[in-house]
Amino acid sequence: MQAQRSNLLPWLLGAAGLFAVLWLLDRLSAVLAPFITAAVLAYILDPLVDRLQARGLSRTAALLLVMLAGFFTVLGLLLIVVPMLISQAQALTARLPVLVDFVQHSALPWLNRTLGTSISIDSQSWREALAGNAAGVRQALARIAPQLGHGGALLLQTVANLTLLPVLLYYFLHGWDHMVVRAATLVPRRWAGQIGDIAREVDDMLGQFLRGQLSVMLIMALLYGGGLAAVGLDSGLAIGIVAGLLVFIPYLGAFTGLLLATLAAVLQFDSANGLLLVWGVFAIGQLLESFLITPYLVGERIGLSPVTVIFALMAFGELMGFAGVLLALPLSAISVILGRHLIRHYFNSRFYQRRIDP
Repeated sequence: MQAQRSNLLPWLLGAAGLFAVLWLLDRLSAVLAPFITAAVLAYILDPLVDRLQARGLSRTAALLLVMLAGFFTVLGLLLIVVPMLISQAQALTARLPVLVDFVQHSALPWLNRTLGTSISIDSQSWREALAGNAAGVRQALARIAPQLGHGGALLLQTVANLTLLPVLLYYFLHGWDHMVVRAATLVPRRWAGQIGDIAREVDDMLGQFLRGQLSVMLIMALLYGGGLAAVGLDSGLAIGIVAGLLVFIPYLGAFTGLLLATLAAVLQFDSANGLLLVWGVFAIGQLLESFLITPYLVGERIGLSPVTVIFALMAFGELMGFAGVLLALPLSAISVILGRHLIRHYFNSRFYQRRIDP
């Protein structure tokens, strides 16, 4: 009985520590956002820094090279994506009257004939609706006005966090291996073996998932961007990059990209052929991602299904805001690993295996 209590003690202390950490994260989520972002990036980039260091570079030179490469990659993506999306918004504004005319004289008559309805839209009714809601709009603006000061403070905080992020990332990367060793030395020696096994299992799962998912994002950005550019869609490269980078949230990347690309195709092409080609790019991309790229690079053995990922992002985001979104996958992986070990411990316990004699 004493041995069983001793085996349960690490789990009880671990659960208490996890709840304490979650409580602190909830209270300090706004402050911890740049620190958590830097820690997650350091975890992903540390193996690359170690490889460069093994090739003869110093730790400082290796991490500076990795950080500069990441900075110029992000800057290049912004310089490509932002101007294209701005031009797409300008094209939408310029062709809005054409779309309104198409809806009024082509789409609605066809819909009325098909469904037997009598829906109609005219410019006069639009103007009357806008005039009728003008008072409500003014009231909404009056309610929003006091929040502008808070919005300015939020913008200032965001700029400060973005400025702080490279500094934090440098220090995390520079001392990452030392921090891991220090954390390991804090574990009581009698629990070191068991906790070490769990930590290695969590590291294997997280490393496989995060680095594999990053590879999937880059490949899908190239596939979607290249495919949309190949079919002649203006701003197709930018839309494809956005869709690929959102792939880490299951189905959101494909849905967002398909929506943006469909709108761009309707604005650009005069026939249905261009629209069908755009849809074909996303259909092929989704098939490749679901049945080839993601299973090969990420795999199913990590234990984080798409449903788990979506629930974790939504739940932790609701509880802890942006910091929760950053911690959703690591905490989910830890929970899956701990759950497996707890179930295994339960099946091996005397409580489960002992039978009551009739």
